Amino acid sequence: MAISPDLLEILACPACKAKVELKEDGSGLKCVNCKRVYPIRDDIPVMLIDEATIEDESSAGEPARGS
Repeated sequence: MAISPDLLEILACPACKAKVELKEDGSGLKCVNCKRVYPIRDDIPVMLIDEATIEDESSAGEPARGS
């Protein structure tokens, strides 16, 4: 089951409160502002800052661990 568009509309990054978007591969939700990626486990987005990684555009395949 995919993340519903209605859920995506109400979710926001807990760190900076910006919009999040589903990653192309469906593995997580990426913040459009701070680039944190929140994982999706068992079809549930884990919106915890400590669980997020920070992904910049140049290293999209290798996310760095965020704090």
